[in-house]
Amino acid sequence: MSYGDPNNPYPYGQTPQPSQPPPPPQQPPTAPGYTYGYGYPQQQPYSGYGYGYPGGATMPAQSMPGLLMTARVFLFIISATQILAGVAWLYVGAFVSDVTDDATSVVPMKSVGDAGHALAGLLIFFGLVSLAFAALSITLGVKFGRGGQGIRVTTVVYGALGTLVGFVFLIVALDNGPAAAVLYTLLWVGFGAVITAAPMVASGTAWFARPRY
Repeated sequence: MSYGDPNNPYPYGQTPQPSQPPPPPQQPPTAPGYTYGYGYPQQQPYSGYGYGYPGGATMPAQSMPGLLMTARVFLFIISATQILAGVAWLYVGAFVSDVTDDATSVVPMKSVGDAGHALAGLLIFFGLVSLAFAALSITLGVKFGRGGQGIRVTTVVYGALGTLVGFVFLIVALDNGPAAAVLYTLLWVGFGAVITAAPMVASGTAWFARPRY
């Protein structure tokens, strides 16, 4: 009976088995927006203006708060009335100036001519101021979409001054004014209060302080 080669280090005729290669490393499950390299997850770069949204998605557009939209509409309404008032003041001033010139040509009185021209100049001045305020109202309303803290502060000051003036006129109208004047000044005060408060509430402050890209 043969017991194999006595010089064989493996008894009983056993031969070494070739070593098996280690199994490949298990890949972790993929997730949206991530790639895996060198065993570590790597986040895909954002494209465009994703700003934190995976896959390069765009940030949803932020809408203007409702109170600010109301104040914006009020500014446009006020600008329309200011334009009408400014045109009316300019027309009356020009009319007074023409009447004064005709009167002084018939009756050459220096005092009448000076008074008439002074009144015409005052009316024209009121007309120009009204048109300037109309331009400011339109500018503020338009800038609500992209304006920052400067537009916010200017709107608050503009609305507060308008509310104060309207409140003074309301007191006068309540004393001895017609009902139409009282209604007009009430609307004036209400519009001014909304324009003043809209940029000061939390939603308005956040709107004007939001990042712009």
